[in-house]
Amino acid sequence: MTEARDETRGVRAWHWWRSQPASRRLPWVSSLAVAVIQMGGTNFAAENQPGRASLDVLARLLLLVGPVLLLVRHRYPRVVVFGAAGAAMLYLGAGYPYGPIFLSVAIACFAAIVAGHRWAAWSAVGMLWAGHVVIAHWLYRWLPPGDDGPMPWEQELGGAAWVVAVIAASELGRVRREQMLRERAEREAAERRRRDEERLRIARELHDVLAHSISVINVQAGVGLALIDQDPEQARTALTTIKAASKEALGEVRQVLDTLRAPGDAPRSPAPGLARLPELTEQASAAGLDVEVAVEGVPTGLPAGADLAAFRIVQEALTNVVRHSAARTARVLLRYEPRQLEIRVDDEGPAAERGAEGGDVISGGGRGLVGMRERAAALGGTVEAGPRPGGGFRVLARIPLGPPGTVSEAPGGAPEKEAP
Repeated sequence: MTEARDETRGVRAWHWWRSQPASRRLPWVSSLAVAVIQMGGTNFAAENQPGRASLDVLARLLLLVGPVLLLVRHRYPRVVVFGAAGAAMLYLGAGYPYGPIFLSVAIACFAAIVAGHRWAAWSAVGMLWAGHVVIAHWLYRWLPPGDDGPMPWEQELGGAAWVVAVIAASELGRVRREQMLRERAEREAAERRRRDEERLRIARELHDVLAHSISVINVQAGVGLALIDQDPEQARTALTTIKAASKEALGEVRQVLDTLRAPGDAPRSPAPGLARLPELTEQASAAGLDVEVAVEGVPTGLPAGADLAAFRIVQEALTNVVRHSAARTARVLLRYEPRQLEIRVDDEGPAAERGAEGGDVISGGGRGLVGMRERAAALGGTVEAGPRPGGGFRVLARIPLGPPGTVSEAPGGAPEKEAP
């Protein structure tokens, strides 16, 4: 049991460490690798530089200062780059052999520049180079080893080239990091927009499905309650309509919710379109609304998004008639034009007053009209809704279409006839 608990704690600690951002984790592995390279590489370099001071305890400590500081290079990049450069300068001033001690300075400079502390990195590296010039050409007389001479000026070109290379590589790393951060921010923003659009789409779908079906159920429930004693057969018909409407609503809600559970899967049933317009008119008829459908132009195959939007706009317009108008007749006109589909839904009115069934006088601020406008706007179209000059209410939608598709039958098999 104890071993199992210890193993569980170890796994949790590992996952916790991995979950921490890079700025909070200590880079043990890379710092240890730098320490090994500097210690081993300096021992090897010292064998080929017999004229330099021998490696003693101070030299070993100075060689370890840089790797130890690198442990906190993500948290304190300026302190680390100046500390590593200072340790390297002390090492050179003490006359120890040249070697890979500059590796710590290079990594510290890279971390500082990538973190945005460019002036600190440039200053530290420039200080180290200038200090080396002073030590190698003027202070060597008073510094160990005693028999050391001035360094040829030609070798300073190599040091200058090393400084330029380190700074250039660090600047490239900074640019790349900023580019990666921008790309990640853009991906996150795009993902947030996609989630927001998906939530809006689902909200519209649920609103359209539930508003229409519940409106039909509400009307039929009122009919059933009114006729249950006087005309039981008519009440039975109303209950049958309620059952059919609720079943269809449950099916469509389940289809919408399935996209939440498995967004990558294909839908189990096709999305609603104008081909289901006869079902919509039958439901409206069951709610007491006689719907006349007319088609102008040559019906063409619509893109899936336009087909769904057209169906939902008609559905919401008829739902508004059922809920908010005293009219018992509505006319739906589908006009197919070369580059757009025009949808017009008219009722004779008048608007229904607030009554026992909870109907409201229709207004432009309802969620249904907003949803219709959003659907059309998503496709580059428009929706206009308001009272007609001769009375009643009109919803007029225009949905742009792509290149003309293949000729198909009128939606739902509705016969073509002249618009009223």
